[in-house]
Amino acid sequence: MPPTPDVESCFLPCNPNVKFTPLTYEWGPLEEPESDEHVTLIQGIKTLGGWGDSTLKEGVAMHMYSCNTSMKNQAFCNHDGDFLILPVKGRLDIQTELGKLMVRAGELCVVQAGIKWKVSLPDGQSSGYIHEIFGTHFELPDLGIIGSNGLAAPRDFEFPVAHFELDQSTWEVQNKLAGELFAYKQKHTPFDVVAWHGNCVPFKYALEKFTPLVCGLKEQCDPTIYTVLLAKSKKDKVTLSEFAVFTPKHISALDTFRLPYYHRNMGTEMLGMLYGEYHGSVRDVQAGCLSIENSYMPHGESYSSWKEATSKKLEVELVSTDALSFMLHVNNNMGLTKFALERNAAIKQIEGYEGAFWDDLKGEFLNHLDTVNEKLKTNGQPTIPTQAA
Repeated sequence: MPPTPDVESCFLPCNPNVKFTPLTYEWGPLEEPESDEHVTLIQGIKTLGGWGDSTLKEGVAMHMYSCNTSMKNQAFCNHDGDFLILPVKGRLDIQTELGKLMVRAGELCVVQAGIKWKVSLPDGQSSGYIHEIFGTHFELPDLGIIGSNGLAAPRDFEFPVAHFELDQSTWEVQNKLAGELFAYKQKHTPFDVVAWHGNCVPFKYALEKFTPLVCGLKEQCDPTIYTVLLAKSKKDKVTLSEFAVFTPKHISALDTFRLPYYHRNMGTEMLGMLYGEYHGSVRDVQAGCLSIENSYMPHGESYSSWKEATSKKLEVELVSTDALSFMLHVNNNMGLTKFALERNAAIKQIEGYEGAFWDDLKGEFLNHLDTVNEKLKTNGQPTIPTQAA
Protein backbone atom coordinates (compact mmCIF):
# COMPACT_ATOMS: atom_id res chain seq x y z
CA MET A 1 0.00 0.00 0.00
CA PRO A 2 1.14 3.66 -0.20
CA PRO A 3 3.80 4.67 2.35
CA THR A 4 2.67 5.59 5.86
CA PRO A 5 5.38 8.03 7.02
CA ASP A 6 3.63 8.77 10.32
CA VAL A 7 3.57 5.11 11.40
CA GLU A 8 6.76 3.54 12.80
CA SER A 9 7.75 0.16 14.21
CA CYS A 10 11.55 0.53 14.15
CA PHE A 11 12.94 2.68 16.96
CA LEU A 12 16.65 2.21 16.45
CA PRO A 13 19.13 5.11 16.14
CA CYS A 14 19.69 4.12 12.51
CA ASN A 15 16.11 5.19 11.66
CA PRO A 16 16.34 8.83 10.46
CA ASN A 17 12.68 9.40 11.41
CA VAL A 18 13.34 8.66 15.10
CA LYS A 19 15.33 10.77 17.54
CA PHE A 20 16.28 9.87 21.11
CA THR A 21 16.20 12.76 23.56
CA PRO A 22 16.15 12.84 27.38
CA LEU A 23 13.81 15.83 27.51
CA THR A 24 10.18 16.02 28.64
CA TYR A 25 7.42 16.52 26.08
CA GLU A 26 3.68 17.05 26.01
CA TRP A 27 1.21 16.76 23.15
CA GLY A 28 -2.37 17.88 22.76
CA PRO A 29 -5.13 15.77 21.17
CA LEU A 30 -4.88 15.04 17.46
CA GLU A 31 -6.90 17.28 15.18
CA GLU A 32 -10.14 15.87 13.82
CA PRO A 33 -10.22 15.05 10.09
CA GLU A 34 -11.91 17.63 7.88
CA SER A 35 -15.56 16.96 7.06
CA ASP A 36 -14.69 16.08 3.45
CA GLU A 37 -11.98 13.61 4.54
CA HIS A 38 -12.79 9.95 5.11
CA VAL A 39 -10.31 8.55 7.61
CA THR A 40 -10.64 5.11 9.20
CA LEU A 41 -8.98 4.25 12.49
CA ILE A 42 -6.09 2.51 10.71
CA GLN A 43 -5.57 5.52 8.44
CA GLY A 44 -5.75 7.87 11.44
CA ILE A 45 -2.89 6.31 13.44
CA LYS A 46 0.10 8.55 14.21
CA THR A 47 3.16 7.16 15.99
CA LEU A 48 4.71 9.36 18.67
CA GLY A 49 7.52 7.14 19.86
CA GLY A 50 8.82 3.82 21.06
CA TRP A 51 11.88 1.68 21.50
CA GLY A 52 13.08 -1.59 20.00
CA ASP A 53 11.97 -3.07 16.70
CA SER A 54 8.96 -5.20 15.81
CA THR A 55 11.13 -7.52 13.66
CA LEU A 56 13.26 -8.28 16.74
CA LYS A 57 10.10 -9.07 18.76
CA GLU A 58 11.20 -6.78 21.58
CA GLY A 59 10.01 -3.24 22.24
CA VAL A 60 7.00 -0.95 22.35
CA ALA A 61 5.33 1.83 20.40
CA MET A 62 2.98 4.62 21.41
CA HIS A 63 0.39 5.85 18.93
CA MET A 64 -2.55 8.24 18.88
CA TYR A 65 -5.45 8.08 16.45
CA SER A 66 -8.19 10.33 15.11
CA CYS A 67 -10.79 9.08 12.63
CA ASN A 68 -14.28 9.73 11.31
CA THR A 69 -15.12 6.83 9.00
CA SER A 70 -16.17 3.25 9.68
CA MET A 71 -14.35 0.43 7.94
CA LYS A 72 -16.74 -1.17 5.43
CA ASN A 73 -15.57 -4.29 3.59
CA GLN A 74 -12.15 -3.92 5.15
CA ALA A 75 -10.30 -5.81 7.85
CA PHE A 76 -6.96 -5.20 9.54
CA CYS A 77 -4.36 -7.63 10.85
CA ASN A 78 -1.31 -6.44 12.81
CA HIS A 79 1.75 -8.63 12.22
CA ASP A 80 3.97 -6.44 14.40
CA GLY A 81 2.47 -6.69 17.88
CA ASP A 82 -0.50 -6.50 20.23
CA PHE A 83 -2.61 -3.33 20.40
CA LEU A 84 -3.94 -1.90 23.68
CA ILE A 85 -6.60 0.58 22.52
CA LEU A 86 -7.93 3.41 24.71
CA PRO A 87 -10.77 5.51 23.23
CA VAL A 88 -11.12 9.09 24.45
CA LYS A 89 -13.85 10.38 22.17
CA GLY A 90 -16.45 8.23 20.47
CA ARG A 91 -17.13 4.55 20.93
CA LEU A 92 -15.40 1.84 18.89
CA ASP A 93 -17.51 -1.04 17.60
CA ILE A 94 -14.74 -3.60 17.12
CA GLN A 95 -15.55 -6.75 15.18
CA THR A 96 -12.93 -9.50 15.39
CA GLU A 97 -12.70 -13.02 14.00
CA LEU A 98 -13.67 -14.20 17.49
CA GLY A 99 -16.63 -11.87 18.05
CA LYS A 100 -17.59 -8.26 18.75
CA LEU A 101 -16.60 -5.73 21.43
CA MET A 102 -18.13 -2.28 21.97
CA VAL A 103 -15.52 -0.08 23.63
CA ARG A 104 -16.14 3.36 25.18
CA ALA A 105 -13.98 5.99 26.85
CA GLY A 106 -12.93 4.55 30.19
CA GLU A 107 -12.50 1.05 28.80
CA LEU A 108 -9.42 -0.59 27.34
CA CYS A 109 -9.41 -3.14 24.58
CA VAL A 110 -6.59 -5.51 23.64
CA VAL A 111 -6.38 -7.13 20.20
CA GLN A 112 -3.47 -9.51 19.78
CA ALA A 113 -1.20 -9.78 16.77
CA GLY A 114 -2.41 -12.05 13.98
CA ILE A 115 -6.14 -11.50 14.58
CA LYS A 116 -8.24 -9.83 11.88
CA TRP A 117 -10.59 -7.06 13.00
CA LYS A 118 -12.46 -3.98 11.80
CA VAL A 119 -13.75 -0.84 13.51
CA SER A 120 -17.09 0.91 13.04
CA LEU A 121 -17.82 4.31 14.58
CA PRO A 122 -21.36 4.48 16.03
CA ASP A 123 -20.76 8.04 17.26
CA GLY A 124 -18.96 9.36 14.18
CA GLN A 125 -15.70 11.07 15.10
CA SER A 126 -13.40 9.10 17.41
CA SER A 127 -9.94 9.61 18.87
CA GLY A 128 -7.71 8.03 21.47
CA TYR A 129 -4.49 6.17 22.22
CA ILE A 130 -2.93 2.88 21.12
CA HIS A 131 -0.06 1.23 22.99
CA GLU A 132 1.68 -1.50 21.01
CA ILE A 133 4.00 -4.21 22.34
CA PHE A 134 6.26 -6.45 20.30
CA GLY A 135 6.94 -10.13 20.94
CA THR A 136 4.88 -10.66 24.09
CA HIS A 137 1.33 -10.34 25.46
CA PHE A 138 -0.41 -8.31 28.17
CA GLU A 139 -1.20 -10.18 31.38
CA LEU A 140 -2.32 -9.50 34.93
CA PRO A 141 0.43 -8.70 37.45
CA ASP A 142 1.32 -11.25 40.11
CA LEU A 143 -0.48 -10.01 43.22
CA GLY A 144 1.95 -11.66 45.63
CA ILE A 145 1.14 -10.73 49.23
CA ILE A 146 -1.82 -8.62 48.07
CA GLY A 147 -3.69 -11.88 47.66
CA SER A 148 -6.83 -12.26 45.59
CA ASN A 149 -8.69 -8.97 46.11
CA GLY A 150 -7.23 -5.82 44.65
CA LEU A 151 -6.18 -4.09 41.43
CA ALA A 152 -7.92 -5.55 38.33
CA ALA A 153 -10.03 -8.65 39.01
CA PRO A 154 -10.06 -11.40 36.35
CA ARG A 155 -13.86 -11.61 36.61
CA ASP A 156 -14.23 -8.05 35.28
CA PHE A 157 -12.57 -8.71 31.92
CA GLU A 158 -14.99 -9.27 29.04
CA PHE A 159 -14.41 -11.51 26.04
CA PRO A 160 -16.37 -11.74 22.79
CA VAL A 161 -18.86 -14.50 22.00
CA ALA A 162 -18.38 -16.14 18.62
CA HIS A 163 -20.28 -14.26 15.90
CA PHE A 164 -20.20 -15.24 12.25
CA GLU A 165 -21.54 -13.74 9.04
CA LEU A 166 -22.26 -15.15 5.59
CA ASP A 167 -20.92 -12.67 3.06
CA GLN A 168 -19.48 -13.63 -0.32
CA SER A 169 -18.68 -10.08 -1.43
CA THR A 170 -15.16 -8.77 -2.01
CA TRP A 171 -13.21 -7.81 1.09
CA GLU A 172 -9.84 -6.10 1.50
CA VAL A 173 -7.53 -7.29 4.28
CA GLN A 174 -4.80 -4.86 5.33
CA ASN A 175 -1.67 -6.12 7.12
CA LYS A 176 0.85 -4.07 9.10
CA LEU A 177 4.34 -5.54 8.97
CA ALA A 178 7.51 -3.68 10.01
CA GLY A 179 5.45 -0.50 10.12
CA GLU A 180 4.30 -0.76 6.49
CA LEU A 181 0.82 -1.59 5.20
CA PHE A 182 0.06 -4.36 2.71
CA ALA A 183 -3.30 -5.42 1.32
CA TYR A 184 -4.97 -8.30 -0.50
CA LYS A 185 -8.50 -9.07 -1.70
CA GLN A 186 -10.67 -12.08 -0.96
CA LYS A 187 -14.18 -13.06 -2.02
CA HIS A 188 -15.65 -13.61 1.43
CA THR A 189 -15.75 -11.90 4.80
CA PRO A 190 -12.97 -12.68 7.32
CA PHE A 191 -15.65 -12.75 10.01
CA ASP A 192 -17.11 -16.15 9.12
CA VAL A 193 -15.59 -17.98 12.10
CA VAL A 194 -18.37 -20.12 13.58
CA ALA A 195 -16.63 -21.04 16.86
CA TRP A 196 -13.33 -20.59 18.65
CA HIS A 197 -11.46 -21.93 21.64
CA GLY A 198 -8.21 -21.03 23.37
CA ASN A 199 -6.90 -18.18 25.51
CA CYS A 200 -5.33 -15.77 22.99
CA VAL A 201 -8.50 -13.76 22.49
CA PRO A 202 -9.33 -10.03 22.32
CA PHE A 203 -10.79 -8.59 25.50
CA LYS A 204 -11.95 -5.37 27.12
CA TYR A 205 -11.97 -4.02 30.67
CA ALA A 206 -13.82 -1.12 32.29
CA LEU A 207 -11.13 0.82 34.16
CA GLU A 208 -13.65 2.18 36.67
CA LYS A 209 -13.80 -1.34 38.14
CA PHE A 210 -10.16 -1.14 39.20
CA THR A 211 -9.62 -1.50 42.95
CA PRO A 212 -6.86 0.96 43.94
CA LEU A 213 -4.60 0.12 46.86
CA VAL A 214 -3.05 3.15 48.55
CA CYS A 215 -1.09 3.56 51.74
CA GLY A 216 -3.30 4.41 54.68
CA LEU A 217 -0.91 5.90 57.25
CA LYS A 218 2.45 7.12 55.98
CA GLU A 219 4.66 7.38 52.91
CA GLN A 220 3.28 6.75 49.45
CA CYS A 221 3.26 3.61 47.36
CA ASP A 222 5.26 3.17 44.20
CA PRO A 223 2.98 3.96 41.21
CA THR A 224 3.30 0.35 40.04
CA ILE A 225 0.67 -0.41 42.71
CA TYR A 226 -1.84 0.94 40.17
CA THR A 227 -0.89 -1.58 37.46
CA VAL A 228 -3.81 -3.04 35.51
CA LEU A 229 -1.83 -5.05 32.94
CA LEU A 230 1.82 -5.67 32.24
CA ALA A 231 3.91 -7.17 29.48
CA LYS A 232 7.02 -9.11 30.42
CA SER A 233 10.35 -8.54 28.71
CA LYS A 234 13.01 -11.07 27.81
CA LYS A 235 14.96 -9.99 30.90
CA ASP A 236 14.02 -11.77 34.12
CA LYS A 237 12.10 -9.60 36.63
CA VAL A 238 12.01 -6.61 34.24
CA THR A 239 8.72 -5.71 32.59
CA LEU A 240 8.54 -4.47 29.04
CA SER A 241 5.64 -2.17 29.86
CA GLU A 242 3.22 -1.60 32.73
CA PHE A 243 -0.19 -0.04 32.17
CA ALA A 244 -1.40 1.77 35.31
CA VAL A 245 -4.63 3.67 35.89
CA PHE A 246 -5.53 6.44 38.35
CA THR A 247 -9.14 6.27 39.48
CA PRO A 248 -10.88 8.11 42.36
CA LYS A 249 -9.35 7.19 45.72
CA HIS A 250 -8.97 8.45 49.27
CA ILE A 251 -5.62 9.89 50.31
CA SER A 252 -5.13 9.54 54.06
CA ALA A 253 -1.38 9.40 54.78
CA LEU A 254 -0.34 11.53 57.78
CA ASP A 255 2.90 13.33 58.67
CA THR A 256 4.30 12.89 55.18
CA PHE A 257 4.66 14.50 51.78
CA ARG A 258 1.63 13.46 49.75
CA LEU A 259 2.82 14.72 46.39
CA PRO A 260 5.19 12.63 44.25
CA TYR A 261 8.72 13.02 45.58
CA TYR A 262 11.40 14.62 43.45
CA HIS A 263 12.89 11.61 41.75
CA ARG A 264 14.41 10.03 38.70
CA ASN A 265 12.82 6.96 37.14
CA MET A 266 14.55 3.83 35.96
CA GLY A 267 11.87 3.64 33.28
CA THR A 268 10.02 6.11 31.08
CA GLU A 269 6.64 7.54 32.17
CA MET A 270 3.86 8.40 29.73
CA LEU A 271 0.70 10.03 31.13
CA GLY A 272 -2.60 10.37 29.28
CA MET A 273 -6.18 11.41 30.13
CA LEU A 274 -9.23 9.40 29.13
CA TYR A 275 -11.71 11.88 30.60
CA GLY A 276 -11.71 14.75 33.10
CA GLU A 277 -8.64 16.86 33.77
CA TYR A 278 -5.30 16.49 35.51
CA HIS A 279 -4.03 19.64 37.21
CA GLY A 280 -0.48 19.40 38.43
CA SER A 281 1.98 22.23 38.77
CA VAL A 282 4.15 20.64 36.09
CA ARG A 283 1.57 19.22 33.71
CA ASP A 284 -1.87 20.45 32.73
CA VAL A 285 -3.19 17.45 30.83
CA GLN A 286 -6.63 17.50 29.26
CA ALA A 287 -8.49 14.50 27.81
CA GLY A 288 -6.63 13.23 24.78
CA CYS A 289 -3.29 14.79 25.75
CA LEU A 290 -0.09 12.83 26.30
CA SER A 291 3.10 13.64 28.20
CA ILE A 292 6.39 11.79 28.39
CA GLU A 293 9.24 11.91 30.90
CA ASN A 294 12.17 9.78 29.83
CA SER A 295 14.33 7.45 31.91
CA TYR A 296 16.75 8.83 34.50
CA MET A 297 15.54 12.44 34.14
CA PRO A 298 14.65 14.31 37.35
CA HIS A 299 11.15 15.64 37.77
CA GLY A 300 8.71 16.69 40.45
CA GLU A 301 6.34 19.42 41.55
CA SER A 302 7.06 23.13 41.65
CA TYR A 303 8.42 24.84 44.77
CA SER A 304 5.08 26.59 45.34
CA SER A 305 3.33 23.19 45.34
CA TRP A 306 5.95 21.87 47.75
CA LYS A 307 5.31 24.74 50.17
CA GLU A 308 1.55 24.24 50.01
CA ALA A 309 1.81 20.48 50.52
CA THR A 310 4.13 20.82 53.52
CA SER A 311 2.14 23.52 55.28
CA LYS A 312 -1.54 22.61 54.84
CA LYS A 313 -3.46 20.51 57.32
CA LEU A 314 -3.47 16.85 56.29
CA GLU A 315 -7.01 15.56 56.17
CA VAL A 316 -8.58 12.65 54.33
CA GLU A 317 -9.11 13.69 50.71
CA LEU A 318 -11.01 12.08 47.86
CA VAL A 319 -8.97 12.78 44.75
CA SER A 320 -9.36 12.17 41.01
CA THR A 321 -13.13 12.46 41.14
CA ASP A 322 -14.78 12.59 37.69
CA ALA A 323 -11.40 11.95 36.08
CA LEU A 324 -9.60 8.94 34.69
CA SER A 325 -5.95 8.99 33.69
CA PHE A 326 -3.42 6.33 32.84
CA MET A 327 0.34 5.98 33.01
CA LEU A 328 2.66 3.69 31.09
CA HIS A 329 5.93 2.65 32.68
CA VAL A 330 8.30 1.51 29.95
CA ASN A 331 11.64 -0.07 30.74
CA ASN A 332 13.71 1.97 28.30
CA ASN A 333 14.26 5.40 26.79
CA MET A 334 11.67 6.29 24.17
CA GLY A 335 12.74 7.44 20.74
CA LEU A 336 10.40 10.13 19.39
CA THR A 337 9.22 10.27 15.81
CA LYS A 338 9.60 13.19 13.46
CA PHE A 339 5.83 13.67 13.69
CA ALA A 340 5.99 13.87 17.50
CA LEU A 341 8.90 16.33 17.60
CA GLU A 342 7.32 18.65 15.05
CA ARG A 343 3.96 18.47 16.82
CA ASN A 344 5.49 19.19 20.23
CA ALA A 345 6.95 22.45 18.91
CA ALA A 346 3.48 23.57 17.89
CA ILE A 347 1.89 22.93 21.30
CA LYS A 348 1.97 25.74 23.84
CA GLN A 349 4.04 24.59 26.79
CA ILE A 350 3.05 25.26 30.38
CA GLU A 351 4.09 28.78 31.29
CA GLY A 352 7.39 28.82 33.14
CA TYR A 353 8.03 25.11 32.59
CA GLU A 354 11.19 25.65 30.58
CA GLY A 355 14.23 27.18 32.23
CA ALA A 356 12.98 29.03 35.30
CA PHE A 357 10.34 26.57 36.49
CA TRP A 358 12.47 25.18 39.34
CA ASP A 359 14.83 28.14 39.80
CA ASP A 360 13.24 29.13 43.12
CA LEU A 361 13.48 25.60 44.50
CA LYS A 362 15.30 25.63 47.82
CA GLY A 363 16.88 22.93 49.92
CA GLU A 364 14.89 23.27 53.14
CA PHE A 365 17.52 21.12 54.83
CA LEU A 366 19.74 24.23 54.94
CA ASN A 367 17.31 25.91 57.34
CA HIS A 368 18.19 23.35 60.00
CA LEU A 369 21.99 23.35 59.86
CA ASP A 370 22.36 24.41 63.50
CA THR A 371 20.39 21.41 64.70
CA VAL A 372 22.17 19.09 62.25
CA ASN A 373 25.63 20.31 63.28
CA GLU A 374 24.79 19.90 66.95
CA LYS A 375 23.89 16.25 66.35
CA LEU A 376 26.95 15.67 64.17
CA LYS A 377 29.21 17.17 66.83
CA THR A 378 27.63 15.01 69.53
CA ASN A 379 28.37 11.91 67.42
CA GLY A 380 31.95 12.98 66.76
CA GLN A 381 31.31 13.67 63.08
CA PRO A 382 32.59 16.68 61.10
CA THR A 383 30.10 19.51 60.92
CA ILE A 384 28.71 21.17 57.78
CA PRO A 385 30.06 24.69 57.14
CA THR A 386 27.34 27.33 57.30
CA GLN A 387 26.99 29.97 54.62
CA ALA A 388 28.30 32.63 56.98
CA ALA A 389 31.43 30.60 57.64
